[in-house]
Amino acid sequence: MKAVDTAAAYLRAHLPFTPDLALVLGSGLGGLADQIEQPVVIPYREVPGFPLSTAPGHAGQFVAGVLGGKKVLCMQGRFHYYEGHDMSAIALPVRVFKALGCRALILTNAAGGVNWDFSVGDFMLITDHINFMGANPLRGQNDESIGPRFCDMTHVYTPELQQVALQVAAAQGLTLQQGVYLGYMGPSFETPAEIRAFRTLGADAVGMSTVPEAIAASHCGLPVLGLSLITNMAAGMAGKRLSGDEVIEIANQRGPVFQGLVRGIVEAL
Repeated sequence: MKAVDTAAAYLRAHLPFTPDLALVLGSGLGGLADQIEQPVVIPYREVPGFPLSTAPGHAGQFVAGVLGGKKVLCMQGRFHYYEGHDMSAIALPVRVFKALGCRALILTNAAGGVNWDFSVGDFMLITDHINFMGANPLRGQNDESIGPRFCDMTHVYTPELQQVALQVAAAQGLTLQQGVYLGYMGPSFETPAEIRAFRTLGADAVGMSTVPEAIAASHCGLPVLGLSLITNMAAGMAGKRLSGDEVIEIANQRGPVFQGLVRGIVEAL
């Protein structure tokens, strides 16, 4: 795919190394990039074919360097379907990570809690997802050099990486919830009726990202670990209106602990 090859060639020419791991940092979680040693910053606008990230709290740039002893390439901010991007644009960075030689992808996000046993500030290990976005990044002509026409989705979130995350969380004394993430198109928050329906379907958390990236990673054979920070309880559960400002506020409050968890996982991989 020309777009993948062009973007990968540009990044390869501007990176001082071949990255071991790729990370996508969600809303309020971009601070982990500040911990990267010997950072090389590449704004998305400079990468051929890359769209701009317009979501609040998303810096819109790559940060490459050393984190936890590993060579990493971080997306400080991601692309969302609700911003008007095509699914192909959302999948592009994931395919570029694979082309660059990354051996695993860590996806993080801020999510709404759907499971009544969850609390604001919890961390959730994504064990599976439900695609409720009404679209799929694999739609259209398939490039067999990237992946098969019909992609198996039995283990989108790699079991071996999940075990590492659970072990690191236990070592850090953190409770790591486990559950199913439901991807919703947005940008409006869900209604209480939708949340009740999603809970019936088996969702534990809901958000507006991650699913397209995970599908694209599964398609190209890139192992995936997914982690959510529960920044709010979903509509109708807390008896109050939802706001994007609250999501950012909680993400910033719990961000340092969440960053410590992700850093520990990076060290262990």
